[in-house]
Amino acid sequence: MSAASPPAALAKGPEGSQGSKGSAGPGRSGRLRRARWRRGAVPYLLLAPALLTFGVFKAYPVIDSLLLSFTTGSGAATRDAGLANYQRLLDDPLFWTALRNTGEILVVQVPLMLGLALLMAVGINSALVRWRTVWRLGVFMPSVTGLVATGVMFAYLLKADDGAVNWLLNAVGLPSVDWLGQPVWARMAVVVVLTWHYTGYNAVIYLAGLQSIPRELYEAAMVDGAGPIRRFTSITVPALRPVLLFTVVLSTIGTLQLFDEPYVLTGGGPDNATLTVSMYLYQNGFRYFDFGYASAIAYALTLLVSVLGAVQMRLMGEKDK
Repeated sequence: MSAASPPAALAKGPEGSQGSKGSAGPGRSGRLRRARWRRGAVPYLLLAPALLTFGVFKAYPVIDSLLLSFTTGSGAATRDAGLANYQRLLDDPLFWTALRNTGEILVVQVPLMLGLALLMAVGINSALVRWRTVWRLGVFMPSVTGLVATGVMFAYLLKADDGAVNWLLNAVGLPSVDWLGQPVWARMAVVVVLTWHYTGYNAVIYLAGLQSIPRELYEAAMVDGAGPIRRFTSITVPALRPVLLFTVVLSTIGTLQLFDEPYVLTGGGPDNATLTVSMYLYQNGFRYFDFGYASAIAYALTLLVSVLGAVQMRLMGEKDK
C-alpha cells in the first residue's frame, strides 16, 4: 500500500495542478478585462467635466432656444406657435432696418479696419522700425479696453456741445458735427469706435503671419527687380491668405453680432439708425419678454452668419490642387 501511494499521489498531482490553473485562468482574464476597461475609461473620465459643462451651459441652451423659437407667450402662458415667429420675422420692418444697419456698418468697417491693420503690421515688420515690441504693445492696447468703457469714453469725446472732437474741429476752423444726433454720423461714430478698438488686435495677427514668411523670398524678388508694391502683391498677400481669411471671417461674425458699442454709444438711435440685429434681439427678449420671437431672431442671425462664413471660405479659401 505504501508503495502504491506515491504513484497515486503523482496521478492526483497533475490533475490538481490543472484544476488550479483552470480556476486561476478565468480570474486572470477577468482582471485583465477590468484593467483594460479602467485604462479605456480614463480619457472619458478626464473629459467628463468639460463635456458636462459644455452640455449644461452650451448644448442645452442652444437646443432649448431652438424649441423656444416655435413658441409664443412667456411663463405659464407659453404655447406652441409653429413657424409664426419666423413668418413674423419676414414681415417685420424693424428687423429689416436692424439688418440693413448692421450690413452697412459691416461693409464699411470691416474692410477699413483690416486694411489699416495690414498696413500697420507691414510697417511694424519693416526692417527700418526699431523697438517693435513697444509698437506692438501700443497698437494692441485698445483691444484690451472694456467695450462698455470704450463706448462711454467715445460718448464723451463725440458730444455735440463740449466734446473733444468738436473742440478740435472748431480749433482748426471747421464747424461742429452732431456725431450722435444725426443718423449718418451716428453710424460713422460706431464705425470709428469699432475700428479703434479692433484694428490693433488684427494687426498683431497679421504681424505674426508676416514674421513667418521667409526673408529669402523677398531677397530673391529684389534680385529679380521687383519693387515694394510688386513684392507686397506677389509675396505678402498670397502668403497671408489663410490669415486674411481667418480675420475676415472672425470680423464678419463679430460685426454681425454687434451690440455693446451702439448700445452704450447711441442706444440704437437716432431714429433706429444704429439699431443692430443683436440689439433688436435684446429688446424683444429682455424688454418685451417675447423670448420666442427673440429666439427666432437669434436663429435667423445664426443662419446669416453661417451663410456668409461659408461664402467667404469658398471665395477666399485655398483651392484644391
